[in-house]
Amino acid sequence: MAREVTQEAFAAAWADDALVVDVREADEYTAGHVPGARPMPLRSVPNRCDELPTNRPVFVICASGNRSKTAADWMNSRGIDAYSVADGTGAWARTGRPIAAGSHEHAA
Repeated sequence: MAREVTQEAFAAAWADDALVVDVREADEYTAGHVPGARPMPLRSVPNRCDELPTNRPVFVICASGNRSKTAADWMNSRGIDAYSVADGTGAWARTGRPIAAGSHEHAA
């Protein structure tokens, strides 16, 4: 079962340049995402795990925390230190944290 981090723990990690992977669909990502998040739709995760490092934590986020748990499970099974972000991008935005829009990942 995927390990989960709170919004507060994720915000602290994000502020410290954490690697964030957004597993929502492209249109969701484009509408608004955590700045610096790398887009990787859930269906592509099994084939793209080799793009992720195994020597640092990876924070996985989706809309509400469900898809990110599935993705984090896949990543952990492949030796990636992955954590699902509880309550997802929705909670991130509701608490007034920064949101970036557009189809390209933005440097944090």
